[in-house]
Amino acid sequence: MIDLRSDTVTVPTPGMREAMMAAPVGDDVFGEDPSINKLQEVAAEMFGCEAGLFCPSGTMTNQIAIQVHTNPGDEVICHEKSHVYNYEGGGIARNSLASTRLVHNNDAVMRPEEIADLMQDDHDWLARTSLVVAEDTSNRGGGKCYSFDELKAISEFCKQRNLAFHMDGARVFNAIVKKGHNPVEYGRLFDSISICLSKGLGTPVGSLLLGPKEFIRESRRVRKVMGGGMRQGGFLAGAGLYALEHHIARLSEDHIRAKVLADALTSMPSVKNVVDPETNILLFDVSSEKGSNYYLGVLEKAGLRGVSFGKNRIRLVTHLNIDDDDIDRSIDILHSVFK
Repeated sequence: MIDLRSDTVTVPTPGMREAMMAAPVGDDVFGEDPSINKLQEVAAEMFGCEAGLFCPSGTMTNQIAIQVHTNPGDEVICHEKSHVYNYEGGGIARNSLASTRLVHNNDAVMRPEEIADLMQDDHDWLARTSLVVAEDTSNRGGGKCYSFDELKAISEFCKQRNLAFHMDGARVFNAIVKKGHNPVEYGRLFDSISICLSKGLGTPVGSLLLGPKEFIRESRRVRKVMGGGMRQGGFLAGAGLYALEHHIARLSEDHIRAKVLADALTSMPSVKNVVDPETNILLFDVSSEKGSNYYLGVLEKAGLRGVSFGKNRIRLVTHLNIDDDDIDRSIDILHSVFK
């Protein structure tokens, strides 16, 4: 079975497994796990941040950041396609008692003028706008990346308007590789940044929240409240350290393979509106008469897995467990189904 449902379905490579088993461990709730401490320090230095916090998931790192940056009753501005709005279980409202205002456009990239249009005036009967959350790359945007200048413009706007700026960097390494960003310059644009290790980088578990020391100190308290305090988690941190060293540069291979799939799909009669993939996420539409769930069932029987991204939309994601032979076989299967 060729599994293109997500880059979260990967399994650790042999080298990563060795690194995990060799990682020294301690009790992280007491701050004594040497591997977690090292991972936090390495990631923070990589992005020019003062400190880091290792958490079980990107949803947790995002939700911690939102809670630390806001007060109950505040308002968060994000894109309508954003992960924090669509896929974190209503956590903005449930965890932080905050509401959302959404940027609406087709390209999943926000701009300062769009954010400005959504900001509330400073009246006591209006929610206080306190936080902007961007996502890079955009999941529902088909792996769309921000340019550095676009992010810099939002960062400068947020500073001028006294807004916190958080980056949901679930696939930030895909964006960095694609756009050639300097991670230190990139990281300094934000008041906090979440980076995921278990998507494109292929670790079994884990994300990091990065930011100033005082922000991370408070985030550690919120992590504990959310049940994210881990004991001997150094085995997982060992995987993260290995991934940061070995699995970033190779992301360009995933981008190339997604593009090969996209080019093949454009010639298939039953396929419509193939979104040109900028990174490793490929979106395309299928016949409205049968819909995405029908075609996904047929594809799975033929040996290929994807996911539905709407009534007529399918998502395929390339990752480190997919090689060129898998892509060739996938194209054969897609041709047989969408002929």
